[in-house]
Amino acid sequence: MTNEVPQGELTIGSVRIPGRVFLAPMAGVSDLPFRRLCREQGAALVCMEMISAKAITYHNERTRQLWLTLPEERPVSLQLFGSEPDIIARACRILEPEQFDLLDINMGCPVRKIVSNGEGSALMRDPGRIRELVAAAVENTSRPVTVKIRRGYSEDLLNAAACARAAEEGGASAVTVHGRTREQMYSGKADLGCIREVREAVDIVVIGNGDVTDGPSAVRMFTETGCDAVMVGRAARGNPWVFREINASLAGQPVPPRPTRAETAAMILAHARGEILYKGERTAIREMRTQTAWYIAGFPGASSLRSRAGSIASAEDLEQLVREIAGDS
Repeated sequence: MTNEVPQGELTIGSVRIPGRVFLAPMAGVSDLPFRRLCREQGAALVCMEMISAKAITYHNERTRQLWLTLPEERPVSLQLFGSEPDIIARACRILEPEQFDLLDINMGCPVRKIVSNGEGSALMRDPGRIRELVAAAVENTSRPVTVKIRRGYSEDLLNAAACARAAEEGGASAVTVHGRTREQMYSGKADLGCIREVREAVDIVVIGNGDVTDGPSAVRMFTETGCDAVMVGRAARGNPWVFREINASLAGQPVPPRPTRAETAAMILAHARGEILYKGERTAIREMRTQTAWYIAGFPGASSLRSRAGSIASAEDLEQLVREIAGDS
């Protein structure tokens, strides 16, 4: 199958999205400060870290922080995980007054502690349960409901198309398909064939996910699968510029040059300042150790800089490291 690369805005249910390249929900990564940076760099839709539906029904204050949003990052998707229709329904009702645009249900997370509770990709073993969960959400929210699935649970159960049909039957407006099984986790290559099968099996919006790392890989995802949008995950870590690069490629425009050391340093600082405002200095600086290591991957002397990043203890430490990254000292 060869398809044209779609251009312009996309509508999911009642929500208009101003482009075709989305930021994936990633635990410990796609928080509010990072989502803002990705939106500024051209992500048409940004997605929150996944949130436990059960924790929402317990009115957990730490959980509440996860769904804070700002007007400038919208449209934004909130992703729930859970396996009980009544809990999903209650969580949707609690969330109804909050400020977000799409409600996604995670049915693809491969992490053991999620799967062992019958959540995440474990749901792909039971398409009937997928239908029930989506219907419970649709009946209890005013927002379009979407789902995120994988190629299958295992090589013995490659049922992405059946799961997507079940989601559509439950009332879902879109489905994101990651081209790996649960067993693969993030190893090997994503299979684009399963995304094409889903595109042929349903009439709702299909979003391709897996190994979209730059313009050429995004073009390949579109042309080989016929998907309506692409979702970028790990390639965005430490690299919010990936969205402007992909958008340029899709539009047939020259790809902007990679950021200079000074531009990278400025982005790290902007990211850190956002995290400090959002979480406080102690937590923000601890998390920026990993974030900074992602930003400087591939730099000359990156090993030494990574070691330094791993030991920063204050905003002052980070600012000094950022000056070194920029080449000012």
